[in-house]
Amino acid sequence: MGSKPPHHRLRELAQKYGPVMHLQLGELRHVVISSAEAAKEVLKTHDAPLASRPFILAANIFYYGGKGISFTPYGEYWKLMRKIATAELLSNKRVLSYRSIREEELSANLVRRIADSSTNQQTPTTINFAEVLFPAMNRVIARSAFGVVRDNTKSFMGLLSGLDLSDLYPSVKFLPALTGFRAKVTRLHHQADALIKEIVDEHKAARRAAAAAGGKEKEAAADDLVDVLLDLQENCTDDMESSLTDDHIKAVITAASGTLSATMEWTMSELMKNPRVLQKAQEEVRGAIGGKGKVEEHGLDDLKYMNAVIKEALRMHPAGPLLVPRESIEDVVISGYMVPTGTKVMVNVWAIGRDPSYWADPDTFYPERFLDCSMDFKGRDFEFIPFGAGRRMCSGMYFGMAIVQLALANLLYHFDWKLPDGMKPEELDMSERFGITLRRNSPLCLIPVAYNNSVS
Repeated sequence: MGSKPPHHRLRELAQKYGPVMHLQLGELRHVVISSAEAAKEVLKTHDAPLASRPFILAANIFYYGGKGISFTPYGEYWKLMRKIATAELLSNKRVLSYRSIREEELSANLVRRIADSSTNQQTPTTINFAEVLFPAMNRVIARSAFGVVRDNTKSFMGLLSGLDLSDLYPSVKFLPALTGFRAKVTRLHHQADALIKEIVDEHKAARRAAAAAGGKEKEAAADDLVDVLLDLQENCTDDMESSLTDDHIKAVITAASGTLSATMEWTMSELMKNPRVLQKAQEEVRGAIGGKGKVEEHGLDDLKYMNAVIKEALRMHPAGPLLVPRESIEDVVISGYMVPTGTKVMVNVWAIGRDPSYWADPDTFYPERFLDCSMDFKGRDFEFIPFGAGRRMCSGMYFGMAIVQLALANLLYHFDWKLPDGMKPEELDMSERFGITLRRNSPLCLIPVAYNNSVS
């Protein structure tokens, strides 16, 4: 691919060879999709025969032999896990039940943490935006999933960004041993497993203690995702082939990633590069919140311009520029081209989001394009699919967007933001670092200034 990020290079190749492009990577056939029309065929027309996942060594190790929702092949087990995720774990009702956690961590703790660094405006302090925001995002996820936050809770998803040679040459079984990749992922998996096992065991012990004390073994509404999964485990029928074991539960819990902080980092980067947009978004948020002094989730959907800013950031900087590859389980025809069984299919959503066929001035950050437009990111408009579409669409979309909305509203309401060292907006480096999520190549360093005593 050369020195350019893969999604950039793939767009260049698509411009030369077309939006449905065959690419041979090692022994494996890949088809790269780079247009909304072809993406619709993959994600809607042929959604079922293209709903499976290829074998990925790191995911197979990390997710307990393929028990994670995102990477498991299409089949009865995946259908069960998807049903659990959409109906129980990440439904709108469940997401709403974690509102108090989000407001405590983002409207109180995050704001206070940033304010502590901006109290002395005579010598303003520069903060690394990701280093401040990432722990806050992790705390929301950890408390929603586990009910607790632990000092040694880290993001273990980074290893999955590296493509192992054995995934490209599956017949060469000794390659993982030569590269050391298998040992590295296995070691990290054992660390994550020990942490999550401890948390699951603590939940089980608490439930047994409650039962022994004469109380109900479970609350009417589970406090966190571990409790929900344990409830489901207890209610599984004995003859259910895919009964929930502890490994299934741990695989589901391990699926959180750093996509939220990446989305926030790119959104703030674009706001700093476009002061007009930043000012307009702040005026909307501050006008809506007024003198209440605290940002609450209720009413955030009515902040049309702020939500347009989020959409525009997702268009230009999708957290996953290439959707997780699909694998065909039967022959299909896409845009007139035969795609044989076993082909890996990748959708370049970054290229589609910057295609001038669908977007005027696609490389310009212009949230107004979404104001008088019904287009949304829910998988119905294939020009704009940052979360994918169809059966494999991101099941955590609503959970994630609730966090992004509240975090951004707080940052816009409570603080003015400046670039350090007299840097001009046009000088801000916007280069990318490709991985499991699309991150900035250099840290986003900003100076927060508390706004009008809004931070108590």
